[in-house]
Amino acid sequence: MKTLAHYAVILMADGLLIPIVLLGGWAMYKLPVKVRNHAYLWAIGTGLTAYAIAKTLGMFYKTERPFVANGVAPGASYLKNGGFPSDHALLVFTITLVVWASTKNVKLSLWLLGLSILVGIGRVLALVHTPLDIAGGILCAAIAAMLWYRKSLFTAEKPQSNEDTRS
Repeated sequence: MKTLAHYAVILMADGLLIPIVLLGGWAMYKLPVKVRNHAYLWAIGTGLTAYAIAKTLGMFYKTERPFVANGVAPGASYLKNGGFPSDHALLVFTITLVVWASTKNVKLSLWLLGLSILVGIGRVLALVHTPLDIAGGILCAAIAAMLWYRKSLFTAEKPQSNEDTRS
């Protein structure tokens, strides 16, 4: 019999992806038309770069999923591959960083950050990832965002035009 705690872990580990993706998409759609397409391209580029970094790291560093090591059932969805780095953490933190870099919406970015942290905690509680797997996903997302957005990732100034986003 599954408990309320079990369902809470599933919600954290898997269910929060839906509002994060929807909020991220909404935030990008709300950008002014003159910068929206550019922002979409940079978001896709950041995501693909983060994914490439993650898959490259995953080829060199392998971890065993905690549920396998403990001989128990997984508490959330997972792919039958190595757990490092976490694809869920990679996705949600990439969205969070792209929304911040593209919109500079502090309130929304903090909400996305909080939800993304809950996803990471949920993945660990569900025994499908270790904290190191989550940190690896965050690191890959951060590296990709830094490569694409450079200094603008670290400022609170809103991008004015396509040229300003990369300076």
